Amino acid sequence: MLFHKYISVLLMVLSVMMMLCSSVLFYFDSLFLIEFEVITMKDVCISIPLLLDTKGVLFSSIVLFISSNVMVFSKNYMEMDKDIDRFSILVSLFILSMNLLILIPSLAFLLIGWDGLGITSYILVIYYLNSKSLGAGMITAITNRIGDVLLLISIVLCVGQCHWYSVDMWFINLYENKTQVMLILGAGMTKSAQIPFSSWLPAAMAAPTPVSALVHSSTLVTAGVFLLIRFYDFLYCFNYFNTVLLLVSIMTMVMSGLAASVEWDMKKIIALSTLSQLGLMMMTLSLNMLDLAYLHMVSHALFKALLFICAGNLIMNFFHSQDLRWMGNLSLQMPLTSLSILLSSMAMGGFPFLSSFCTKDQILELLIYNSWSVSVVVLMYVSIGITVFYSLRFCINLLWMVPMYCVLVSLNENKNVAVPMFIMGLMTVCMSCILLWIYPNFYTLVHIDKLVMLMPLFIIFVGFLFALLWSVMALDVEFPTQLMNNYMWFMVPLSTQVILGFMPNTKLCLELLDQSWLEYLGGYGMHEFLNWMYSYFIKFMNWELMWMLVKMVLFTCLMILVGLS
Repeated sequence: MLFHKYISVLLMVLSVMMMLCSSVLFYFDSLFLIEFEVITMKDVCISIPLLLDTKGVLFSSIVLFISSNVMVFSKNYMEMDKDIDRFSILVSLFILSMNLLILIPSLAFLLIGWDGLGITSYILVIYYLNSKSLGAGMITAITNRIGDVLLLISIVLCVGQCHWYSVDMWFINLYENKTQVMLILGAGMTKSAQIPFSSWLPAAMAAPTPVSALVHSSTLVTAGVFLLIRFYDFLYCFNYFNTVLLLVSIMTMVMSGLAASVEWDMKKIIALSTLSQLGLMMMTLSLNMLDLAYLHMVSHALFKALLFICAGNLIMNFFHSQDLRWMGNLSLQMPLTSLSILLSSMAMGGFPFLSSFCTKDQILELLIYNSWSVSVVVLMYVSIGITVFYSLRFCINLLWMVPMYCVLVSLNENKNVAVPMFIMGLMTVCMSCILLWIYPNFYTLVHIDKLVMLMPLFIIFVGFLFALLWSVMALDVEFPTQLMNNYMWFMVPLSTQVILGFMPNTKLCLELLDQSWLEYLGGYGMHEFLNWMYSYFIKFMNWELMWMLVKMVLFTCLMILVGLS
């Protein structure tokens, strides 16, 4: 319990230190590459590098800041858990793995943080030790393991060419480099849950809500985006990288938005909104807007963690129910939680002067100004309208609809919940100004037609109108595509049933190979053979000893007979 008590203070101190460090690095326009020697053998030196640059240190500071507030929130959420210290140690290992992933620029040693995230996330998803958590954990682990294998193959290819640092990747247009680009892209897509690897993200909601606040805001899901940002100078040289990433990210945005529009599970709606924002980051990256993708990742981490903390508070007060239809009228009973939900939802929609307004506005303006494909612009507008629709539907159902819970239920806001919500809400409002101060030159002034500028406002108004009609008039319309949207364009059954289809074959391989021939030809067979040799040798030695005794008796008898004669 003592470890859990002081870990939040330690994380906050480290966050402030990293924020000051990033400010100093930005002011002097410098970076530091530190190498720790692990093994030195003659002319061979194996060292682990750490890259301290403005982007990495700032994002590490944001991760530590969110982790500190989440740990404070977990004091209340996990207070009945007898293994609270085990939970704190697992979360600390998770945070350490994410920071290693951020600060290590070497593709080979980056695997320490990458695999650390995969292992600890699996343990945290199955934390409740029931069949549902185990199933969700297996989907999460197997899907992320695909990315691990792709990253391992890319590391092998890079080692074969003697280059694996993000600061000295080769830019020669070789076939091997194209293969590496696709492998690194695939690894980033699995970690950030892009199509066709999207189904593990809602499944990971089986974890405790404090874990979800970390996993779906600033750690596991952003690891893939940060990997592509870190190695972007090597990746973008190949044209098909941007094309593939653009198509996948746009489909992910639209799919996740439609799935969130028909969902009633509160945590799944937030998870699907995370998937939509990840698609936006990937799309921004595919359009060569590297700084905008990074800044939106930072701002998204703040308001999404705030939204999960609010959801966790509601889950505690509603006896661990996550159904939106049982909640309502929270604006009068839980004012701070209601304000925080409204703030985070407005920030997610890009409301002016909130954390994501600058990045979303700039992304949309540059998308139109650079005259990208009409279909890309149309799909971007559609995703904006869908985002507004499900965000307002979420807020209306929680804050102003007639509640369906028992009137005897007492709702409260504990200080361990109120303090993180207040701090995170303050950062959600102020982060836009902080980002403009840290990156004053990222905003580009563009000139586009007034009617085109008014189009996003029209889309937002249409989304608001649909959400209002849907919630207030209690519309229950069955669309032909509703089943498809509920299953995330059938990503969920495809991800699970395909794996289940391989299960009988893997069992057959286990019985015929691992438990039969490989056992007899491997360690088990060698063990049995040595046992047989040992027993045979013992028998042989015993037989020889018996013959020696018989010979000795016969020889003695012969000598006696000779003496008597």
